[in-house]
Amino acid sequence: MAGRVEGKVAFITGAARGQGRSHALRLAQEGADIIAIDRCSDIPFVGYPPATEEDLAETVRQVEALDRRIIATKVDTRDRDGLKAAIDDGVAQLGKLDVVVGNAGICIMDGWDKHTPEMWDETIGSNLTGTWNTIQLSAPHLIANGGGSIVLTSSAAGIKGLPFLTAYVASKHGVVGLMRAFATELAQHSVRVNTIHPTGVDTPMGTGAGDFEALLATNPSVAPMLSNMLPVQITEPLDQSNAVLFLASDESRYITSTELTVDAGNTQF
Repeated sequence: MAGRVEGKVAFITGAARGQGRSHALRLAQEGADIIAIDRCSDIPFVGYPPATEEDLAETVRQVEALDRRIIATKVDTRDRDGLKAAIDDGVAQLGKLDVVVGNAGICIMDGWDKHTPEMWDETIGSNLTGTWNTIQLSAPHLIANGGGSIVLTSSAAGIKGLPFLTAYVASKHGVVGLMRAFATELAQHSVRVNTIHPTGVDTPMGTGAGDFEALLATNPSVAPMLSNMLPVQITEPLDQSNAVLFLASDESRYITSTELTVDAGNTQF
C-alpha cells in the first residue's frame, strides 16, 4: 500500500530535533524524501539549549533507517544565500519539491517590560523573516513542479494573545499574515499554503522556554489563558506531525489559506 505522501519530496526547516525531526520522520514513514535544515548554533536570550549538528545527524540517521533519502544542511533561515543554496542543492539531488514545512522558530519568554530590542530582533528575524525567506525561496520549485503544499508552524499565540511572549506572539500572528498573503498569490500555481497552531508541545522549546510559574506570580489573572480545553497539559510532536502530514498530502488538496489548530482547545478560552 502506497504511503500518503509516496514519491513526494519535502523541505523542512528546524529539522534537527523536536517538531521538525518529528515532521521529517512522519513524512518519511509515509513515503517522502526529505531536504532538512537547521541553524544548529547558539541562540541568544532563549532559556533552552540549541539544537546541535549531532542532532541534525541523528535526524538523518532516523530518516535513512526508514529507507528514505535525506539531504541535510546546517543553515540559518535568515541567511538568504545559504538557504537558497541548501534548497537548490536538495532539489537538484532529489529531483523536485512538493512540500515545504516552515517549522523553524525560537521563543524568548519574559515580561513585556523586560523584552529588549535585541530580543525583539532575534525573534522577529528567526520566526518571521526566516519564514518569509523559506516561502519565497522554495515556492519557485513548487511552481516548477506543477504545484504543492506549504505548511507553516504558527502557534496558539498566532491566534490569541499569550502572556510573557510579546515578540513571539507578534511573530506568530505575522506567520498567519504570510500564509494568507502567499496563499492568495500562489493559488494560481496550485500551491496551497496553510498554518498549524499548536498549544504546548513536549520539545526542548516547549518545556524549557522559561519559568512560567515565576512570571505568573507577577500577574496571576492571566493563568487561565494557558489552559487547554481537553484534559491534557501538553501535546506530543507526533500530534503536530499528523496535522502536517494531512496538509502535505493530497487528502487536503482543496484546503488553502486555513488555520488548523492542534491545540486541545486552547484558543477557545
